[in-house]
Amino acid sequence: MTDVLINGEKKYNLDITDRGLQYGDGLFETIEVTSGRAVFISRHLDRLQLGCKQLFIPYPGDTVLLSEIDLLLEGTESAVLKIQLTRGQGGRGYRQPEIVKPTRILSLYPFPVFPECYKQEGVRVRLCSGRLSSNPSLAGIKHTNRLEQVLARAEWVSESIQEGLMFDQQGHLVEGTMSNVFMVKDGMLLTPLLVNCGVAGIIRGIILDYGAENGFHVEPQLLTKEHLYRADEVFLTNSIIGIWPVSHIDNYSLSVGAVTRQISQCVDQLKTQDIQS
Repeated sequence: MTDVLINGEKKYNLDITDRGLQYGDGLFETIEVTSGRAVFISRHLDRLQLGCKQLFIPYPGDTVLLSEIDLLLEGTESAVLKIQLTRGQGGRGYRQPEIVKPTRILSLYPFPVFPECYKQEGVRVRLCSGRLSSNPSLAGIKHTNRLEQVLARAEWVSESIQEGLMFDQQGHLVEGTMSNVFMVKDGMLLTPLLVNCGVAGIIRGIILDYGAENGFHVEPQLLTKEHLYRADEVFLTNSIIGIWPVSHIDNYSLSVGAVTRQISQCVDQLKTQDIQS
């Protein structure tokens, strides 16, 4: 199994002037590979293209990326695929080079095995003290500047806590360190409004798109920790974990409810359809 491609070539070395290394000047996608297929790949590439537009990085095109993905996944049944796209090589200083030649890095990692109880019984989360900074021009995209998440994840070491929830400077709930957050209150599905910071996750987008068709109303809005404590159900989403119900927020306990189960089944069905398409 070829585990790394850089600009379509099998190699492991990266130019030290690459702006992704120098400044975190780039984007990335983390994608589930199941049955040899990159799950929800069209949605991932759409988000990558949107990120390129926001950061003024030339998008390589779906054809190039899909061809390299096929080459990398040859003989692979299950894995985590990571796509990194940087602004490419550049001189010293923040000014962009006149001619931008993006660097494409595709890599494979073993798919993590999570305890089944995470999905069935829920996970413990904590509230992080570190606050996310506000920058609407970066909101939604998955850029490579993740120091805020690195510092937030360093706030705990206990293996009994699976995720930390993060807030903005005004105290509004934004996301987990690696996930998006949903909550259920009186039958309504709520999720943070991502206008100033946060990543618009792939599973989050699927739930927003397909919610109305499957009988649940989804409302992105400004939320606080008080909303969490008043919620009937809370769950986390990302492309690798899928959906994890939340059983505890610090010392506050929650039930794994019917709405979370329904949405989890819906997402699983859509994933199966995507793999088989």
